[in-house]
Formats: sequence, structure tokens, C-alpha cells
Amino acid sequence: MKIFHTADWHLGKLVQGVSMTEDQAYILQQFINEIKIEKPDVIIIAGDLYDRSVPPTEAIQLLNKTLKQILIDEKTPIVAIAGNHDSATRLNFGSDLMKASGLHLVGHLENDIEPVILEDEFGEVHFYLVPFAEPSTVRILFEDDSITTHEAAMAKIIEHIKGKLDPTKRNIIVGHAFITKDGMPELNTSDSERKLTIGGTECINSALFEPFCYTALGHLHQAHFVANETIQYSGSPLKYSESEVTHKKGFLMLELAQDGTVTVEKKLFVPKREMRIVKGVLDDILQHQKSDDYVFVKLEDDGYVKGASELVRTVYPNALHIERVAVFAQMDQQSATMNRVQMDDSELFELFYCEMTGKELTADIKEIYTSVLQQLLENEREKQEV
Repeated sequence: MKIFHTADWHLGKLVQGVSMTEDQAYILQQFINEIKIEKPDVIIIAGDLYDRSVPPTEAIQLLNKTLKQILIDEKTPIVAIAGNHDSATRLNFGSDLMKASGLHLVGHLENDIEPVILEDEFGEVHFYLVPFAEPSTVRILFEDDSITTHEAAMAKIIEHIKGKLDPTKRNIIVGHAFITKDGMPELNTSDSERKLTIGGTECINSALFEPFCYTALGHLHQAHFVANETIQYSGSPLKYSESEVTHKKGFLMLELAQDGTVTVEKKLFVPKREMRIVKGVLDDILQHQKSDDYVFVKLEDDGYVKGASELVRTVYPNALHIERVAVFAQMDQQSATMNRVQMDDSELFELFYCEMTGKELTADIKEIYTSVLQQLLENEREKQEV
């Protein structure tokens, strides 16, 4: 079976206030062209189809057009799940009706997870679709008060799946989560993807996925495997932040053999506009060839330059952010080594507390703050579903 694995489209995404819809449409047309050439048996979309729970009209129209091309024009089935950016309720609407067209889309997690069964010349392939869900949701669904972390929630879900898993079939799981080797905390691959929780409890042990011949993941924006090549993040199809400028964006093409072994090939996209970092003094930058690329400009001038933004945009009209790096070099060492853009809310609070009081944050206060912030985060997601 030939499978395309993609995720984290984030349709409707704004980067520094600039809409990515035109660029997303350009990339998705490349994806359609690859489907026409390679003729996969199924497409996996592992969450975050949209960038927010209430997407703009143009994002909805782009998704509708893309799914129509895949399902109707190319007659290629899709298995997809909701991610943490999606509205599970909106994606779940009409899902039973859409199955007739080959769209198997799961928005809400259910306590009775049945596989989507597709076939190739070697027999059945079972796809288990696990959309993003808060630990509190899993705790209620399975009536297990011990579930307080994302790892415990995923362990419960997989325990349930294993009860009906047919070891004679080829089994694939699709998820949207932060999977790491041994469940140890790691840095996120991008600062454009918000953390799922506060305090490191989002990490899930990759060993949980051993029963599956392939684990198709979304959430992290850089394509990579975890522990072994059967557990893969496809990454996002476009660069969505300064931290992603070195990423190679694309999707994964899989060949699933009769015995369940998987070979993975990464297929790269060519963006309409590249995203990169430009450094130098203003006079040198103004000598660059004009470019429509999305750029983050680091001005190395020692003194203030009047009208720098306007001048830079005569060369780079799509400059997303312009800053004088010399200013930051003059800051004290502690502040200079901290990139506040990449900090989560808990880390920002700890830095704020230290700066305001001159004292380090105690473990007791940090625990209280983390608990309150996590509850607010879950409440915010619940409100988005209303």
C-alpha cells in the first residue's frame, strides 16, 4: 500500500500578521500534482488542518477545494484527525456522511475506537485514528481518575485499542501529540506551534506505539522520526516562524509491505516564497537584489537608522520582522541569552517574578501557578468548542 503522510497544514495561518493562504494554496496544488503522479492508496492528515478553531472563510474554501480534488477528482481516500488547533466539533460535523466519499475524519475522541479498514492486494490495513484530546477528556471518557498527563491519556487509549487489535493485520495509528524517546522532555522543533500543556507533562513515551507497524504523527513542525523510523512526524508543509527557516518542508511517502515493514521517502515542496533570515548593515542590505521572500531582518548597524523599515521593504517588500541586533548585544548577559519569544507562559512568569521581586520563584508558587495556568488553558479550549 502506498501512503502519503502529511500534517499541520494550519490553513488560515498568519505569520507576523501576514496571511499564508496564497502560499498554502500554492503548496497544496503541488501536493495534488504528486497524488496524480504517484497515485497513493490513501492520504493521512495527522491534525491541525486549520490554524485556529474558527478559521477564516478563505481557509475553509481552500480546504473544501483541496479535499474535493483528492476525494472526487483523484478518487483517493483520506484518513484525518483533529489537532490541538482545530475545532473538534466543526471537523466532526457530517463525518458519517463524508465516509461515503472516502473521507474518514475524526474530530472527537470516542471511548470505542474502531479502525478504518482499507485494503490493498495483500489484504486489510487497519487505521486507528486518535484526535488530540486533553487528559481531562480522556479521564472522563474512560472513567479513570488516575489520568492526569498526556502520556497517561495516550497509554489508556492504546490499552483500549490493544484489546481489539488484530495482530494478523497491518495496524497503523494516527495521532497528534508530543512524542519523545522514553517520554523525556525535549525542545519543540518550532516556536510557531504552541505547547500542549505547562510544565513538561505533554511528553509521551514512544515505546507505547510498539504494537503498530507505523505511527503517523502531527504537531511538531519539523519532519523527523522518534526512536525508530516507524514513528514519524511529517512536519508542516510550509515554514511558519523564524525558528523554521532551516527546515526542509514536504510530506512523507510510505510503502507498506505485505509483512508490515515500511519504507519512508521524504518528498520536498518548493514554496512560492522562501522564508529566511537576512543579516547585515542597512547600506549593504539595500544593495541586495529585490526579492519577494519572507525575511526576518537583523540589522547590525551600531546606531539608530531613521526609516529603516521603509528602506528595507524597498528591497524586501515581504519582510516579516526587522530588528537591530546591536541593541540586544548591549543588554545584560541574562536577558541577552533568553529568547522570550521561545519561552512558554510558565517560563515567562518565572522570569517576570524574578525581575519584579529580585528573588527566584519557589517550588510552591511555581506549582500553584502551573496548575492555574493549565486549567485556564483547558477552559479556553473548551470555550472554543461552544
